[in-house]
Amino acid sequence: MKLRYIIALAALLTTSTLYAQTADTDKEPTKREIVKKGYNFGPLPAVAFDADKGFQLGALLNIYDFGDGSTYPNTRQQWYLEASFFTKGSQQFVVSYDNRFLIPGVRWSSAITVFNDKAMDFYGFNGYMSYYDHERVKLGKDKNDPTHFIYTPKYRVNRLAILFKSDFVGNIWNRKLFWEAGYHLGYFKQGYKNQSALNLDKINKNKKEGKAFPADEPTIFDQYRQWGLISEEEAWGGLNSTVRLGLLFDTRDKEGAPSRGIWAEAHLMLAPKWLGTTNPYYRYSVTFRHYVPIVKNDILTFAYRLNYEGTFGRQAPYYVMPYITTVGQAYDRDGMGGYRTIRGIMRNRVQGLDVASYNVELRWRFVSFTLWKQNIAFGLSAFSDGTMVTKNRDMTFRGEEQYRADYDAYMAKGESHDRPHITVGGGLRFIMNQNFIVAFEYGAPVGRLRKQDGKGAFYINTGYLF
Repeated sequence: MKLRYIIALAALLTTSTLYAQTADTDKEPTKREIVKKGYNFGPLPAVAFDADKGFQLGALLNIYDFGDGSTYPNTRQQWYLEASFFTKGSQQFVVSYDNRFLIPGVRWSSAITVFNDKAMDFYGFNGYMSYYDHERVKLGKDKNDPTHFIYTPKYRVNRLAILFKSDFVGNIWNRKLFWEAGYHLGYFKQGYKNQSALNLDKINKNKKEGKAFPADEPTIFDQYRQWGLISEEEAWGGLNSTVRLGLLFDTRDKEGAPSRGIWAEAHLMLAPKWLGTTNPYYRYSVTFRHYVPIVKNDILTFAYRLNYEGTFGRQAPYYVMPYITTVGQAYDRDGMGGYRTIRGIMRNRVQGLDVASYNVELRWRFVSFTLWKQNIAFGLSAFSDGTMVTKNRDMTFRGEEQYRADYDAYMAKGESHDRPHITVGGGLRFIMNQNFIVAFEYGAPVGRLRKQDGKGAFYINTGYLF
């Protein structure tokens, strides 16, 4: 934990130095915010730790082009680059680009992402209907107890996801109502070679005797296949070729750190067979975000986000269900659980055909000043996040009879239906020029079933959640 704080502090100091060398106005710093010009750079180390994936070591870089300053605090164009490596073999690469002026009247955003995850979280479908054995996980983490092997690989699966997107946003009315259209192409390869969930040689590397995950112990992914909850046709992934269409209503005062306005979107995701999709489906998404100024000048803001991810019909491949739909500048990320979705619960804990979620946040910018011709601010936040499956994926037994007893025992431990997964937490943010934002946040689940969602999580990341 100390390593995270040291590296983050060094990153902030380095970033401030780099920003001081960029283009700016000819005016001397005043109490009023400086209008930025030209290119600004925001590098940051990417450091984290996971017991199964190991240490995450990497770097990310934000590049902002403010041009002549007329669009500040919004950019004319910007790039985001990230390369992260995990000591047990996983990799993550992101290249994204956003441009407002190349196509007259149209904003163009594109991204390529590669997530090669040797131990992606997979806890099953329908939230609390899928039981998470937190007691076995806790026993397995006791390094001095060789009688209980590490149990977290039970809830992991190997996954390679290569995603490409190109989105376009154009004005319909008064620069407030916009149309959205885009093409998204994804390649998913689930599981490891020879039809196994994991590369156990990697998972068990450097484990003490008695702690290695046994080769004859099935993961939840293996059992879902045995029970017929995941068919062999979709188990190992496939091609996802999708057209996305939507409407956007946006009255935010600025994009990076808004303090007033509404940001609402509605999307259709069309992935038919004729477009090349291996397992066709049709989904929709509705998101409403609202920013309410409590104290003006960005000092105190109340913000909330409501989201509904839905499916037409009863079918959607399980490997697309974790994703939160985006069109525009952002790119698709896993959910529900984690920094970008529901802070404080385990990644991908909540998966279903339809999922509703909320995020509520009180943002207090307690100090703002100029330093080296940069606009600097620090903010605190308190939040609550929540999510719940509202339409279940079918979990009726469809496997061979020899596996039915294990299925019955598993289902008996879970809830009869999903319930709200609620978290609370708080954070600190370093904000530079309204766009480069470093976040330190901690969230933890609450409620009677909180242990089913993990023990909470600490995050070092960039930007606001929404």
